[in-house]
Amino acid sequence: MSTENTENENMNENETNTNEEVEADAVAAENELDLLQKELDECKDKYARVHADFDNIKKRLEREKYTAVEYANEKFAKDMIPVVDSLQMALKSADTDAAPEELIEKLKEGVELTLKQFMTALEKHGVTMVSHEEPFDPNIHNAVQSVDHPEIESGQIVETFQTGYKYKERPLREAMVVVAN
Repeated sequence: MSTENTENENMNENETNTNEEVEADAVAAENELDLLQKELDECKDKYARVHADFDNIKKRLEREKYTAVEYANEKFAKDMIPVVDSLQMALKSADTDAAPEELIEKLKEGVELTLKQFMTALEKHGVTMVSHEEPFDPNIHNAVQSVDHPEIESGQIVETFQTGYKYKERPLREAMVVVAN
């Protein structure tokens, strides 16, 4: 009988060891699960913060783009103010009691200076006149008439009816010209 008791005791001891091992494994698994859950929560939090930062940056860039487009012509407008001032001064000078010939001469001079000032402001912003000396180019010239001209070869510009303008290299308005046959 003592052999049987010893075997039973060994079996009970093994079962106890196995139960303790299972419980220890369960506690270890639960601890690991808790750690993984905390890590997952941290990752979710980081993701939410990064996503919110991204949305904020996106909104800020959208506002900045809108503002840039909204105020894109501000420099151009500032450069036009002196031209307006010159035109206003020309109108005021017409109210003087000067002789008509003198008044016309001063007005002409003022308009010429204002036109020069206006063209300088336009050129500063990339707007240039299509040169009258340029050869005919259908991209920047509109031939509204053709004439026979003994001194000018065919396809050359004889006269300009309306000046054309370019913004950098892109035509704003074609020059209306007369071309030789």
